[in-house]
Amino acid sequence: MSSALVWFRRDLRLADNPALQAALEAGHDVVPVYIHAPHEEGSWAPGAASNAWRHRSLAALDADLRARGSQLVLRQGDSLDVLQQLISETGAEAVFWNRKYEPATQPRDAKIKRTLREQGLQADSCNGSLLFEPWELETKQGGPYKVFTPFWRNALSNWRLQPGSDAPARLTAHAVQGLALDALGLAPTLGWDAGFWEHWQPGEAGAREALTVFVDGALHGYREQRDLPDRVGTSLLSPHLHFGEIAPWRIVHALEAERTAGRSADIDAYIRQLGWRDFAHHLLHHFPKTSDENLNPRFDGFAWATPSAADLQAWQQGRTGVPIVDAGLRQLWHTGAMHNRVRMIVASYLCKHMRAHWIIGARWFWDTLVDADLANNSMGWQWVGGTGADAAPYFRVFNPVTQSEKFDPQARYISRWVPELAALPVKARFAPWQHPALLADKAPSYPRTPLVDLAEGRDAALAAYRRTGAE
Repeated sequence: MSSALVWFRRDLRLADNPALQAALEAGHDVVPVYIHAPHEEGSWAPGAASNAWRHRSLAALDADLRARGSQLVLRQGDSLDVLQQLISETGAEAVFWNRKYEPATQPRDAKIKRTLREQGLQADSCNGSLLFEPWELETKQGGPYKVFTPFWRNALSNWRLQPGSDAPARLTAHAVQGLALDALGLAPTLGWDAGFWEHWQPGEAGAREALTVFVDGALHGYREQRDLPDRVGTSLLSPHLHFGEIAPWRIVHALEAERTAGRSADIDAYIRQLGWRDFAHHLLHHFPKTSDENLNPRFDGFAWATPSAADLQAWQQGRTGVPIVDAGLRQLWHTGAMHNRVRMIVASYLCKHMRAHWIIGARWFWDTLVDADLANNSMGWQWVGGTGADAAPYFRVFNPVTQSEKFDPQARYISRWVPELAALPVKARFAPWQHPALLADKAPSYPRTPLVDLAEGRDAALAAYRRTGAE
């Protein structure tokens, strides 16, 4: 029987895995492989929170493989060199993998495919992570999209879903040896991630459970409640999607099975969010420098401020004196995630009120989010910064007080993550600096004033915007 390597990357699942399915359908015995090669990710090697998740997800994948008679081979080093070594050890005739789309990994993978084929091996890659690959949709002029709405309209007019496929019941045993998982150094040594696992279960089983919980719960009323951070109104599937523990088409199939007249709006709203995820990959593929540079060159001369180390640390630690901002950043530190609406508020405060370059925030999120995804992270920060595709205009500055009053009207989210403010009356929790005596009495440890005055920060941002001439 011929054998094939199945090279796992960010597709850490056995069901709905096109690369694994292709290898099995070709009649090969499968040797599952994961290669740790962060040095090949360019300047965006995975951050600490992502690695903490990856450690547990790899352990879950290995357990799933062992339950089927196989096991995951862990190696580290240059990917091509490791693959060729494994081919020599196993006599493999083919290598299958699911594609990644980052600027650093696309050319690497193309070189690997070309080299293996030149050596007479079968080397095939598949789409294991997107509804539409980044090059599949184009404008009528044949170019890439920069605005989401026409992109999504085109996607819906060409709508198709991959069929689902179950995980194989059994896999052929192999004797290939690899490293111990701990040897990869992914898990934190100081245990700062302990709070994460109160909220998350990495791995394919955890992803399936999260989907079930979403369909049975937060999907009801999703369109309105996804903006409310004081409740579970979102799917909580983003890290599972990022690590490929569940396929997006599996989610869509599950939602479509629930479609009724009364639920269509919520289902369509969520599928649209999957569309934004595809759009982010579309942008990064066609504009690969946007992980580090403005998509809109009019902002290349913008007068960004340089925050002091103390001010930046205060933002990172949730000590800005603006409760909704601080709540989001503390949620991020404790759970490895942040509610999406709050992400926009937090980012706006950094980019607009503090006038810090969006890349500063993008780097912090990259290191602290368990769902840190280069395409989504870059698009999101450029959107808030006003420099990217379909972006919020720079002159649109989120007011964090009115945002919290609108989306957290009982200040429950603020009270949960900034508990020192819980003793204040609800109205005082939104802008406690407006109640100095009460703040000093009930929450003496909380900052007396915001890091940047909201009105002054907004005015300074707009003045810088006008000087740039980017209107």
